[in-house]
Amino acid sequence: MNPEDPLLQGRGYEGYPGQPRYPGQPLVVQSTTVNIVTEPPEDYIIWSFFSFVYSNPFCLGLVALIYSIKSRDRKMVGDLEGARHYGGTARTFNIISSILIGIGVLISITLIIVIIVNR
Repeated sequence: MNPEDPLLQGRGYEGYPGQPRYPGQPLVVQSTTVNIVTEPPEDYIIWSFFSFVYSNPFCLGLVALIYSIKSRDRKMVGDLEGARHYGGTARTFNIISSILIGIGVLISITLIIVIIVNR
């Protein structure tokens, strides 16, 4: 190694335009790293499974389960936008299924109470 080598002393690289140069001082390069952490999209597979098994009005639970599986497949492949789309569709079908089952349970309870009271 030659101590007179300008690359070893940091004087061989001119740097960026406008960057100050001080004789005899090593060149300092500043860099900025930005880490963008995106959370993985939800696939709602458990909610879809319970909608399919326990509350499946008009086969909405089955449709939600299919979209959840598609969302999980897209996530495994690396297509996060496709996974978000399928996950959102699965969530919509799960919400509709849950609302319909909730309404059905309320109507059933109301009918049972009316029948018991009118005896």
